[in-house]
Amino acid sequence: MAKKRKISYECQHCGYQSLQYLGKCPSCKEWDSFLEVAEEKKSSVGIGKGAVSNSDVISILDVEVEELERVSTKNSELDLVLGGGVVKGSLILIGGSPGVGKSTLLLKVAGNLSEDSKVLYVSGEESLSQIKIRADRLSVENRDLYLYSEIEFEKILEKVENETYSTLIIDSIQTLFTSSHTSSPGSVTQVRAVTFELMRLAKSRGISIFIIGHITKDGSIAGPRVLEHMVDVVLYFEGEMSSELRILRGFKNRFGNTSEIGIFEMGRDGLKSAKEIASKFFSRSKPQSGSALTVIMEGSRPIILEVQALVSESYNPNSKRSVNGFDLNRLNMLLALLEKKLELPLNQYDVFVNITGGIRVSETASDLAIIASILSSFRNRPLSKETLFIGEVSLIGDIREVYSMDSRLREAISQGIKKVILPKKIPDLEIESFEVDEVSKIIEWM
Repeated sequence: MAKKRKISYECQHCGYQSLQYLGKCPSCKEWDSFLEVAEEKKSSVGIGKGAVSNSDVISILDVEVEELERVSTKNSELDLVLGGGVVKGSLILIGGSPGVGKSTLLLKVAGNLSEDSKVLYVSGEESLSQIKIRADRLSVENRDLYLYSEIEFEKILEKVENETYSTLIIDSIQTLFTSSHTSSPGSVTQVRAVTFELMRLAKSRGISIFIIGHITKDGSIAGPRVLEHMVDVVLYFEGEMSSELRILRGFKNRFGNTSEIGIFEMGRDGLKSAKEIASKFFSRSKPQSGSALTVIMEGSRPIILEVQALVSESYNPNSKRSVNGFDLNRLNMLLALLEKKLELPLNQYDVFVNITGGIRVSETASDLAIIASILSSFRNRPLSKETLFIGEVSLIGDIREVYSMDSRLREAISQGIKKVILPKKIPDLEIESFEVDEVSKIIEWM
């Protein structure tokens, strides 16, 4: 009698396994996410008897550090996010919502890199003619850029081993599968297995590999979280579909810091580096109530932003709080502070806050500007477009200093800002070009 095949079920969101089908995953709480997975043949991987390791245990002081070999992508914004260029043998994951520009950017980068070496662009989603149409639109015509439409990893590996490619681009990781596993393409098992093989390929042959990853509805890379742990660099595309601006933000980088961002413009010819970004996030239009300017730091780059607020009387028992580009919990904290310190009845009003330009603010230097825009809308008093608000607001109502004040003020000077409201006791600042209003508490400023 033939041995009965063992069957288990695996969650396609987090990889949780069960011997029986479950309607709801006990790990990630997702519904209808389990698929049947046949038991895989287990192979022993490791060093067998008689094998000799190619390295010995040595002191950390005796380890020789090799200098990182970087290659420029000839895209200034992407190089900035990567830390100066692509490191040879690195594995880079780029995620983003559909249509944000992932494939467009990497096809252009592939064309740039193919000017000096061979590049293989593998697509499991589009035909070669579709890729060619986009390449013509982007003016990518280098002969050392090779296209391959395939979803089976073994066939892709055979192509890589037969040629000396310096860069490999996978579009996308969710479409590939390996025959060593029986699960369907895009499943947790397949994504994990293919990514592991790509990691081995990158390290063993010194090939730089870019991976495009789809994102889920909550904004994370589809598949197991281990995918982000296996790669060297994780980048996310941000931006509204209705806006021409796209922001590439680093969330992990083993070869550089993750504080830098890349800013791109989407046009008819694809994504281009946004050279003149200073005026992309605020306008010089007539002053209107509910608008205030601030300056934030994205890595080493200061950016002046316009904060917009709308305060309207609420006719519901529970007033609305809505944000776009700002943290909702922090907005609730600032509103509670205004109710406590200034005795404003904001609990009877709906409050909406928007950061223009599609950028998301995570630092606290914009607190003072948020409060200024809310008060401006509440009292229907316009604020000058030549006034900048910089400062963190604490729970006790203090306005506290923020880092890199020099860089922020230099950017303000270059944009013609004439007045700045900032915390008191800021030492050693060259602020002669400004009309300065130093405040320490909200109640003093109002």
